Amino acid sequence: MRSLPPLARGYILCAVLAALACAAPALTDPGTPWPAAALLAVLYLGCELVRICPLVGSRVPEGIGSFFPVVLAAVLLLPPAAAALVALPGGLAGAVVQRPAWVRRVWHAAQQATAAWAAGRVYGLLHGPEALGGGPPGGSGAAVRMADFPYALLPAAVAAAVFCLVLTALDAGVLAAAERRPAATAWRGQLTRSLVPHCVHGLAGLMMAVMWRSPYGLPAALLVLLPMYISCWVFAQYHRERAAHRATIRALVQAVDIKDRYTRGHSERVGQASAMIARELGMAEDRLEVVRIAGILHDVGKLGVPTRLLRKDGPLTAEERRIIELHPEYGHEMVRGIGFLGEARAAILHHHERIDGSGYPYGLAGEQIPVLARVVAVADAFDAMTSTRSYSRARPVATALAELQRCAGAQFDPAMVRALTGAVDRDGWHPVVTSDADLQVISSSPPAGPAPLPDPAPAEIPAASARGGPAVPPLAALPGQGSRPAGGAPAGQGDAARRGPGAGA
Repeated sequence: MRSLPPLARGYILCAVLAALACAAPALTDPGTPWPAAALLAVLYLGCELVRICPLVGSRVPEGIGSFFPVVLAAVLLLPPAAAALVALPGGLAGAVVQRPAWVRRVWHAAQQATAAWAAGRVYGLLHGPEALGGGPPGGSGAAVRMADFPYALLPAAVAAAVFCLVLTALDAGVLAAAERRPAATAWRGQLTRSLVPHCVHGLAGLMMAVMWRSPYGLPAALLVLLPMYISCWVFAQYHRERAAHRATIRALVQAVDIKDRYTRGHSERVGQASAMIARELGMAEDRLEVVRIAGILHDVGKLGVPTRLLRKDGPLTAEERRIIELHPEYGHEMVRGIGFLGEARAAILHHHERIDGSGYPYGLAGEQIPVLARVVAVADAFDAMTSTRSYSRARPVATALAELQRCAGAQFDPAMVRALTGAVDRDGWHPVVTSDADLQVISSSPPAGPAPLPDPAPAEIPAASARGGPAVPPLAALPGQGSRPAGGAPAGQGDAARRGPGAGA
């Protein structure tokens, strides 16, 4: 708890108090159906404690809300306060992998209880209990009547949506408090990932509620858990595949770091700057994550470049330059089998193209260059200028931005340069290397994408401004660049004779 900022601690405390206020009326209300509430609470607790899928013996992935249908069934069957009470034991028992574990469990229980109460209130306002058939859960005889379909689907769907909205809104708030993220951006990204799964969970919860209210009662309702275990297995396979992809990416980046030790940390900073540009441009959260990974992997093709060229002390020959300029194609071939990268593959291939068409490997110009490649190109150059290398000292951020602006329209996309300038002016440039530590995020929503990854290589840098200023490593002197003569070089490039050790790939 001490590791959390004071604002985040206060936010969590308020959420806990709100959850207790939501659940407390159930303890004093004589109309609380305690048998049904106790059964659902025990069922949800048991589902959260079961970490092994009996169908296939595979581990249930953490924190994906696999058994939310039980909570949503409680929302449909019980008064709002009782539904909030049902959510508390399972939320407290849910497994967490980040510390402090007890804080995260309390947080999950509080947000689930609050979300269940809010969903139950909305469900009641839409006359959901009447549409479901009325009567106590598991009732019989005259007390039981058929659910009013298809109208019963509407309040159930709205309740599931409200449950999702409250969960993601609370998550966005804690992310904003703990990590200083923009709350609107964090909420929008989580909502787009979570809304459809929660609606599916709501449908399963409705099935469970309808079966429970039928003459067949609880045994029939429990049969709904069978497809949920199958769903759990599917989620486990999906998360296992993503974990394997993350491990593959981490291994590739670490291999590049080892091979070109002079630029350690560069690629992760390029990923961070790329994400800043994408966020400024208003890209969706899922695409923003692809941009970040493209920045992280942009120089992975250096693994195919001889180490002697990467660490060569002195200018490159024309033949050596041609070999180095193959690294985008090498990188593209290395990652083409990683399906979830999507557009990132094109960014890896084309991040050394130039707006004026003089780049490589294919000499694309203007709009022919993929959008993500134009983003990574600007982020790549920015970090190279603002990082200390064995052959150059870091330039001030303002000077680097001015140099990017000078080369906009010839080497870089002006829109990407403006986006980076706007993001840095507003938020500053605070590079963070997260490859050796997990993000300390308190969230019960499904993960946004691959965890932050390690970092490889150098980048494409504009040369010193013609207006005069601190000397900048020429483009030819940097990884991915060849040795170009000073005379007649394209805008943003200079004399390769100023290279230092390790300046070559």
